[in-house]
Amino acid sequence: MENATPIAAEPSFYFDNSYARMLEGLYVPGRPAQVVEPVLIKYNRALSDALGLDTQALDSPLGAAIFSGNHVPIGATPIAQAYAGHQFGGFSPQLGDGRALLLGEVIDRAGKRHDLALKGSGRTPFSRGGDGKAALGPVLREYLMGEAMHALGIPTTRALAAVTTGESVHRETGALPGAVLTRAASSHIRVGTFQFFAARGDIDNLRRLADYTIARHDPEIKEAPNPYLSLLRAVAERQAVLIARWMNVGFIHGVMNTDNMTVSGETIDYGPCAFMDQYDPATVFSSIDLQGRYAYANQPLIARWNLARLAEALLPLMTNAPERAVALATEVLDEFPIHYERNWLAGMRRKLGLQAQRTDDLALATDFLKTLASRQVDFTLAFDYLADETQVPHQTASRLQALHPTVNDAPTAPPMDAWLSRWRARSALEGRSPLAQTAAMREANPVYIPRNHLVEEALDAATQQGDMRPFERLLDVVKQPFGKRDGLERYALPGTTEQTAGYKTFCGT
Repeated sequence: MENATPIAAEPSFYFDNSYARMLEGLYVPGRPAQVVEPVLIKYNRALSDALGLDTQALDSPLGAAIFSGNHVPIGATPIAQAYAGHQFGGFSPQLGDGRALLLGEVIDRAGKRHDLALKGSGRTPFSRGGDGKAALGPVLREYLMGEAMHALGIPTTRALAAVTTGESVHRETGALPGAVLTRAASSHIRVGTFQFFAARGDIDNLRRLADYTIARHDPEIKEAPNPYLSLLRAVAERQAVLIARWMNVGFIHGVMNTDNMTVSGETIDYGPCAFMDQYDPATVFSSIDLQGRYAYANQPLIARWNLARLAEALLPLMTNAPERAVALATEVLDEFPIHYERNWLAGMRRKLGLQAQRTDDLALATDFLKTLASRQVDFTLAFDYLADETQVPHQTASRLQALHPTVNDAPTAPPMDAWLSRWRARSALEGRSPLAQTAAMREANPVYIPRNHLVEEALDAATQQGDMRPFERLLDVVKQPFGKRDGLERYALPGTTEQTAGYKTFCGT
């Protein structure tokens, strides 16, 4: 990749638009729609500094003009990216950015490349009848969720800015305040990006895309014996890490279409996402996931299914022998569950305060989850209580039972006291003091997540009353998810039955 060069007339950005320069045919040029009254309501100063941007200059009316799309900064090359994708299992050969524009790429202080893209910036040729706009609620949800995931150590795209437009967007629920989000990502290359050329049988451009992706994300495999097979393996390994971390914190993406899976291994498109309260593997929040395709427990299975679609797209590049290509790709896909389980179990060991690897740890971890499911216990709170158990023994079972006193043990779940005895015996093998184990568990288990009822409370205040204070408070809380803090007790507790029963999330498109 070429190095970026300074833009003398406008020092706030140093763009190097390699995607637009090198992948003609995978995008169409675009211009953001002009908005009436742009107001910068959130600017991510920490991210801005990390990206090497002129934070002082951009956290201002100038930033509002740029991040609303009213002013395209010098050096930017706005484009709408083309991609295909499987949406809820059905294939669409052409999707693309229907309400987003990639402004360009900036190089951060460490020399790493990042996309900067506007979301909600108006119609593009890929809008498919939509207005291309975004409402304030979904914009703030994406900002909040991205920052929470980043604080939890989960690879994610992040919001750089949120701007209100002074205009209304119209949805089924009525007129809503409009907004534009600016998103930073390692790239916006998706599984669906590869499917776009593969569906057309355009092998030359498919190879061009794959070579670009390798140069951008995996330059070390460029000289591998089969770089395209190595690319599939690298993406699969990143996804194994990502999905395992989702599962370790109870995160449900909600719409794991192939156009929503990045090859960089970052979480993208926080539409109908949510964090699970009561532990139930079948949990679904998305209002459009009527069959539970993207339920919590299905996420590792869907990740492998999506990777199979990437493998199909890459097959022509791997070898001229189709049967051999299928065999090579299948080997990588068969390794995915192994990589996923290894990463998931490593995360569970940390959550359970264990360091060494023992063969019965998988059963110990899965049996704990069975006890939670049988009691309908809050996922996040259960691990918090378990950390307390190392200091105040024999309290966890009664505290969990107190949350749902009418729920008895399921026949297939071991009693909590019996499981705790196993866990204590296993913990004793570590040779650590209870204090050290507690400290380790506190570092692995968040106290504060974006609880659904608190997210809705914050978004309602911002969109209906114009009051950003609940959002700001919740954002500050989830940006420091580990360790209890005085005065934040309500942020650590699940919602009431009235607040959580039948909770649904929406795409916001």
